[in-house]
Amino acid sequence: MRHLLILLSLCIASFTLGAETFSQEAALKEISTAAAAINTLQADFVQTKSLKMLGDKMVSRGKMLCEQPGRLRWEYTSPYTYTFILNANKVLVKKKDRSDVIDTSQNAMFREIARIMMNSVLGKCLTDKNDFKATVAQKSGGYIVTLLPQKKEMKQMFTKILLHYNKQQAMVTQVEMYEKNGDSTVIELKNLKKNAPIDAAQFKID
Repeated sequence: MRHLLILLSLCIASFTLGAETFSQEAALKEISTAAAAINTLQADFVQTKSLKMLGDKMVSRGKMLCEQPGRLRWEYTSPYTYTFILNANKVLVKKKDRSDVIDTSQNAMFREIARIMMNSVLGKCLTDKNDFKATVAQKSGGYIVTLLPQKKEMKQMFTKILLHYNKQQAMVTQVEMYEKNGDSTVIELKNLKKNAPIDAAQFKID
C-alpha cells in the first residue's frame, strides 16, 4: 500500500509540474519561430471532407508546394485533377481544360482564403490577433492549436481551425477546418521536405 501511495504521489507531482511548466505563449513562440525558418515546403497530402447533410466522406490526394513569402501550389491528383496556384496577388484555378486567373487584390474573399491556406500550412497565422484568437493544448509529441476566426470573411466560412504541430519535425502536419454549415475538412501532410529548391515554373500563372 505504501509503495502505491508513493507512486500515486509521484504521478500527481509529475502531472502538476507539467501543467505548471506548460506555457501557451512559449508554445506559440516555438511554432512561429519554426515557421519563420521555413523558406520552402513540399509534401503529399490526404484530404478528408466530411459532409454533414449527406453523412458522407470524400477522400482526395495530391501534392503541395510552398515558397515564402507568397507562392503556393495545391494540386489534387486523385480521384480528380484540380490545381490551385497562388503567386503574389494572382491565383490560378485549373480544372481539366479550363483555367481561371483571379486577381486577389480585387477579390477580398479569395485573398483571405489564399492567405489563410498558406499561413495555416506554414503555421504562420498564430500571432496576428486580428485574424485569429489562438489557444494551445499539449498532445503527445507536440501541440494542437485552436484558431477562432476574428474577421467577418472568415467567420462566414469557418467556426474554427485546428493545427496539429509535430515538435520532432518542427512543423504543422495536420490541419482541421470546421465550417459554419457543419462540414469539416482534415488535411494530413506526409513526406514533408523543408527548404529544398523548387522550380519557379511550378508557380507560373499564364
